[in-house]
Amino acid sequence: MIRTICVIGAGTMGRGIAYLSAVAGYDTFMQDNDATALEEGQAAVESMLQKSIAKGRLTEDAAYAALERLQPAAELEPATRDADLIIEAVPEDFDLKKNVFAQADLFCGEETILASNTSSISITKLASNVEKRDRFVGMHFFNPPHAMQLIEIVRGDRTSDDTVADVMRVAESMGKTAIIVRDSPGFATSRLGLAIGLEAMRMLEEGVASAEDIDRAMELGYNHPMGPLRLSDLVGLDVRLGIAAYLASTLGPRFEPPQILRDLVAAGKLGKKSGEGFYKW
Repeated sequence: MIRTICVIGAGTMGRGIAYLSAVAGYDTFMQDNDATALEEGQAAVESMLQKSIAKGRLTEDAAYAALERLQPAAELEPATRDADLIIEAVPEDFDLKKNVFAQADLFCGEETILASNTSSISITKLASNVEKRDRFVGMHFFNPPHAMQLIEIVRGDRTSDDTVADVMRVAESMGKTAIIVRDSPGFATSRLGLAIGLEAMRMLEEGVASAEDIDRAMELGYNHPMGPLRLSDLVGLDVRLGIAAYLASTLGPRFEPPQILRDLVAAGKLGKKSGEGFYKW
């Protein structure tokens, strides 16, 4: 039974996952080597709890109890030692993630489940450095984790049925809906979402329509809650570029990043987090 969760990484995704974990009743460690990121992550979780109280989603007692369950941690070993589930939420870089799991695997128990929040990298390849590959799985949350309903659970080549069942129960306890997909580049969501996003970028590049009208076409014509260019800004254009480059290398040139995306990232225009991307924020 999963009682303690360690979230590695206190960035945008990590702090959101830590919030979900604490609110769902799990003893939660939020670990990050960067003291500033850890401090900002703690403040962000506290802010989310306050907003949840204001919106009537949590009582003050429930929010206080969640905060009591959350423990920031600068060191990896004490944060992972007693965890039943470790969720990695560091930047989308294969070598970085692989090294994080290699270290965590040294410290955690034999029955601990290791999960990656990667949106595109092979779960099977990420598991290559760990001993218990049947206990390795993908748990792909969406940004912002506290608001988005879906969790994409990704089975590696050796992920066991018990592991999938355990993380399904965690997803349900967080109030999320889970889908199960086979380990394949981009899984289901990143592959589909990126295909639309990249085509929207090419259309903008070719002058087919403005960013606003391309987005409006998908919102009103296909009932998407948000257009692909605005969504790309929210995800982060650097993140989109990294995923596109990876999918182009594995699935072929249809995922080759458009020049407009490369240019924006090179100029430091990464979307909402930098104040400008396809839109000004």
